[in-house]
Amino acid sequence: MMQTAPKKGALEVICGPMFSGKSEELMRRLRRLMIAKKNVLVFKPVIDTRRGVEQVTSHNGNKMGAIPVQNPHAIIELVTHNIDIVGIDEAQFFSHELINVLIELTDAGKHVLVAGLNLDFRAVPFGSMPILMAMADTVTKLSAICITCGNDAFFTQRLVDGKPAAYEDSLIKVGAEEAYQARCRNCYVIDKRAVWQSTL
Repeated sequence: MMQTAPKKGALEVICGPMFSGKSEELMRRLRRLMIAKKNVLVFKPVIDTRRGVEQVTSHNGNKMGAIPVQNPHAIIELVTHNIDIVGIDEAQFFSHELINVLIELTDAGKHVLVAGLNLDFRAVPFGSMPILMAMADTVTKLSAICITCGNDAFFTQRLVDGKPAAYEDSLIKVGAEEAYQARCRNCYVIDKRAVWQSTL
C-alpha cells in the first residue's frame, strides 16, 4: 500500500509599519488557536527588550509569553512534535536563516504565524520579510494612522532629536514612540531614497 505524504503546514505573514497593530493581530490569532485547543509556542528576537524579555507586547499593553532567541535555528530545536502552532514576532530582526527554518517547520506540518515590519525606516524591504511575504499562504498588510495628517500610514519615520533620521544612519535601533512615528507617503521624509537596480 502506497504511503501518503505527511500533511504540510501553512505560513501566515502579518506586516506593516510601526504602530499598525502587527503584534496585537498576531496575539489575537494565536489566542483564537489556543481556544481551539491547539498547542502554541511563541518566539521573539532576543534584541527586542522594549517591554519585557520573555513576552510579546503590543503598543496598547496586551501581552503574551514568548521565548527570546538569538539564532533562528534555536526555534527548530524548541518546537517539539506536539506543537501545532508557531508564532514569531518582530521577524525582521532575525537573520535570513529564518527562511529555511520556516520552510522546515511548514514541511513538518506546523502552522506558522509571523509578524514584522515590511519596510525599514529608509523605506527599504526589511530583512527576510519580503521573501517570507512572497512565500506565505496569506499576507495581511496593516496600516497605521499618520501622526502628521491622519491618513493611512504605511511608512515608519525614525526621528533623531525630533528630526527625520538620515538614510545612512544605523539600520537597527530598537525603540518606540520616542524614536519612531507612522507616516503616510506624503508626510514621510528621508534625505535620499534607495536606487533599485534591475536584475533582468
